Parts: sequence; C-alpha cells; structure tokens
Amino acid sequence: MGRRRKGRDISGWLIINKPVGITSNAVVNKVRWAMDAKKAGHAGTLDPEATGVLAIALGEATKTVPYITNAQKAYRFIVRLGQATNTDDTEGKIIAESQTRPTDDEIRAALPRFTGDIMQVPPKFSAVKIDGQRAYKLARDGEDVEIAARPLWVEELEMVERPDPDHVILEMICGKGGYVRSIARDLGQVLGCHAHVKTLHRVWSGPFESENGITMETVEKLAKTGDLDAYMLPLEQGLDDLPELRCTAESATRLRHGNPAMVIASNIEYGDEAWASLDGKAVAIGIYKSGELHPSRVFNT
Repeated sequence: MGRRRKGRDISGWLIINKPVGITSNAVVNKVRWAMDAKKAGHAGTLDPEATGVLAIALGEATKTVPYITNAQKAYRFIVRLGQATNTDDTEGKIIAESQTRPTDDEIRAALPRFTGDIMQVPPKFSAVKIDGQRAYKLARDGEDVEIAARPLWVEELEMVERPDPDHVILEMICGKGGYVRSIARDLGQVLGCHAHVKTLHRVWSGPFESENGITMETVEKLAKTGDLDAYMLPLEQGLDDLPELRCTAESATRLRHGNPAMVIASNIEYGDEAWASLDGKAVAIGIYKSGELHPSRVFNT
C-alpha cells in the first residue's frame, strides 16, 4: 500500500505572475508548501528567464490542467536582432552575428509567414524528447541534436514597437506547443540578420491573465497562514472552453461513480466533450451522447 501524501485537500487555481529566475516546477513546489496542499501542478511551463501567467492547479483542479495546456496563449516578447545564440535566448552563447538590420516594413512583411498552420522546429535547448532523452540534456553534453518540425497554430503575430534598430517588440497568440524562441530564431533567418529572444512575458493562458496573478512575494508573505486561500479561483474556471451541462443530485451520484447519467443539455452535439455541474460545482467531464454524459474524469469535491 502506497504512502498517503500529507497536506490539505484543497481544490482550485492559484494564478502566479511569475518573475525572472525561477523554474515553473520551483513555483509549484513553493505554492504547495505555502498552502500546505496535498496536490499541485502547473498548466504550461515557462522558462526560468520568462515571466507572466503561470496557472497552478491544486487538488481536483489538476484534472482540468489539460484544458488549460491545450488552450491558446498570448506572449509579448522582445527580439534582439543581429545575433543568434545556441539557446535562442540570452542564456546561450552567441554563435552568429550580422550588421544587417531590417526596416520596420520588412519585419511586418515577414510576420505573415509565421501565422496560421506552420511547422516549427523547437530549440535544441528544450524539453522535447529525442530517443527518450531531453533535447537540452543532449545539447549540454555537446551532441548535435536534430529535432523534427512540429505543427503549430499561430492565431496572431504582430509588431508592437521598434525601440531601436537592434530590438523589436512582438505579440503572439498561439496554440499548444509553441516556442517563442523558435519564432525569433526563424524570423532572424528570414530577415537575414539572425535573432534571439531577449525577454518573454506570457500575457494570458486560456482564461487566466498575468495582471490578475499574485507575486511570489505575496506567496512568501502569506505562506502557512491560510490567507492565500482567498486568492484561489474555482476549479471550474479551468473548464471555460467546454460546454456546461446541469444535472440532478441523482445524476451527480451516478457520474461520480463513473456511470453515464442524464444531463440537461442545449446547443451541444452528440459526441461533444462537456462537463456536468450540480449547483455550479463540477461533477464530471465526459462525452455527451443522447441525453447522457459518459464520464472520463470525475471530481471528488
């Protein structure tokens, strides 16, 4: 019999406005400790030098993490023109330089080729697995790794500002699996000047926005006091992209036991994924079929 994990059974989302210099996993561990939570996880990694919204799921909310991970996200980032690095950001070594600087019009003209359905090669220093090993580990060991291109949906990529000839500020909205570092690298190649990411900020992720997140200073200040609970958002907020179907108490009991049950539905098609609620609280996620929800995940709240 496995050892039971210690901590409180609390469920919901805590939205962090992550600072520079800390890993996403370190933020999760700090929040779990500060809230004495039994279970916690994050919905989408940010590199240590990146900032912005990092959504931390607690307890039963961890079951909704895939819906935030798969949701669209928005980034604001500064691209350093004229230099390429081996990590595609400022953490790496400069491997190529150019005195060429594109005009504003040339930058704007190049951006459309990075929107819509594109194929993107992740950075060599990334968490992508190659033959069971992380690409960044192989790269650190000096191996010349080759990473296959992957499909990515980019909703928008816009030039926001050109502070000086060496820098351009861009904003991007994209789907799951997008690497901003790859966008900067490839843009530099297209423009013939080399480029890498200087700073990166995730503005929003699904329904969560960085401006509504709390700081790590607040987490530290209120740690172990119970006062952080006031900043928690309901786990249901992680299901914003799915239709909500109401159910009765009897149906809720059946669903929580993993059985199909009748739900009250409108504007939903056969085979659609949805979630059932009782008095506004999530009961289960599943597939809707002929008036019933067939559960795939249930919530014990």
